[in-house]
Amino acid sequence: MASAGNERCRLVAVTLDEASIGRGNPDQEHERAIAIYDILEENFFALPHYDGGPYLLHIGLVEKKLCLEIKAQDGTPLVTHHLSLTPFRRTIRDYEMICDSYYKAIREASATQIEAIDMGRRGLHNEAAELLMKRLEGKVILDFDTARRIFTLIFALHWKG
Repeated sequence: MASAGNERCRLVAVTLDEASIGRGNPDQEHERAIAIYDILEENFFALPHYDGGPYLLHIGLVEKKLCLEIKAQDGTPLVTHHLSLTPFRRTIRDYEMICDSYYKAIREASATQIEAIDMGRRGLHNEAAELLMKRLEGKVILDFDTARRIFTLIFALHWKG
């Protein structure tokens, strides 16, 4: 999505707060790594009423709230948003259950069963991305694919157990 005209409207680094996360299982670690890679490859991310960018994003949990710390590319702090996780709790719980089913199915189910579970997983992921975009409305401008990948990272914060 980034082009010469919107090179500033993008993330160039995404980090997760190490104090907020733990090591996941190999499937979880793989999902986390892919989400960060995919975000950095292609994203649209900007702050309203700010003609800066590109941006650095640090995601963590602070006092049971989602913390999105946004900095300029040179590391200058720009804004930190703290969002309640309450609106995400049901989606996170359901997404965790369906991901567990999906990873088990990959190992032992038929292709048709895997496809059905994956469709449900994608639907929940889309729902979570839409919720994230709504919660960030007026605070951060991002495209749907970037919101989906950021949700993957938000979900990763819950793997700590």
